[in-house]
Amino acid sequence: MPTIAVIAPGAMGGAVGARLAGHGARVLTSLDGRGAASRARAAAAGMAHAGDGDLAAADLLLSIVPPADAEALARRLAPALAAAPRKPVYIDANAVSPETVGRVAGIVAATGAPFLDGAILGLPPRPGSAGPRVYVSGPDTAPALVLRDLGLDLRVCPGAVGAASSLKMSYAGLNKGLTALAALVIGAAERAGAGEALLAELAENEPALLARFARGLPDMVPKAYRWAPEMEEIAGFLGPDAAGRQVFSGYAALYRRLAAEDGADEIAALMRFAAAAAEH
Repeated sequence: MPTIAVIAPGAMGGAVGARLAGHGARVLTSLDGRGAASRARAAAAGMAHAGDGDLAAADLLLSIVPPADAEALARRLAPALAAAPRKPVYIDANAVSPETVGRVAGIVAATGAPFLDGAILGLPPRPGSAGPRVYVSGPDTAPALVLRDLGLDLRVCPGAVGAASSLKMSYAGLNKGLTALAALVIGAAERAGAGEALLAELAENEPALLARFARGLPDMVPKAYRWAPEMEEIAGFLGPDAAGRQVFSGYAALYRRLAAEDGADEIAALMRFAAAAAEH
C-alpha cells in the first residue's frame, strides 16, 4: 500500500489521515510545533510523525493547512522535495484562491515534484459516511486516483491547476458567504428588537432557509477564526469585481469579530435565534 503524507493533523487532516490509515495506507505527518491535542489526534488516527525528508519520500503529499499557511508549508518542504530522489505528487488541498495556488505550484515545480491543485468540499470523514468530496485538477491526475481505493471520494475537476481551487472558492463563497449574510442580518434584527418577527416570517415563508440557519450558525461559531482568512482568499478570487471583493473582505472582518472575545454578545444573540429556529 502507498505511503501518504498528510500535513497537518488538524480536524480535517486528522480525519483524512484516519480514513487513509483505516484502508491500509501508511500515513505520515509532521508534529513539529503541534500541541497536545494535535499529537493525540494524530496518534488516534494512526498517523506517524516524520521529518521533512521522510515526508518528501512519500508517494503522495497532501497539504491540508489553514489558507495563510499553504505557501509557507511549500517553502518549508522545498529543500526536502528538491533533494528527494523519487518525488511525491504534491497536492495542495487548501482553501486558497487560484492566485495563491499558482504561487504554491511554482514553489513545488522548482523542486521537480509533480503538483496537483486540490479542493475539499464538505465535512471531515466520519465512520459510516462517504466523507467530503476531494477534487483534483492539473496536467496528470492519475496518481491521485489511488485515494479512491483508500476511502476518499476523489473526483477529477476538468482543467489545469487553479480549476479545483476555483471550485472551492465558488462553493465556499456561496455556502459560508450565506452564513455570514445570515449572521449580519439576524444580528441586526436582534439588536433592533425584530428578531422574533423575523424568525416567524422565515418559518412561514422560508422554512428551508430557517432550518439551514438553525444548523449553520452554531456550526460556524467554533470555525469563525478559520473562515476569516478563507473569505480573504475568496475576495482575491473575485479579482476585478470591486464590489465582490468588498463584500467578502467584510465577511472576513465579521468572522474575525465573531472569533474575538468582544464578539461574545453577538454570538449569544445568534445562538438564541438558532435555538428558537430549531424548534420550528
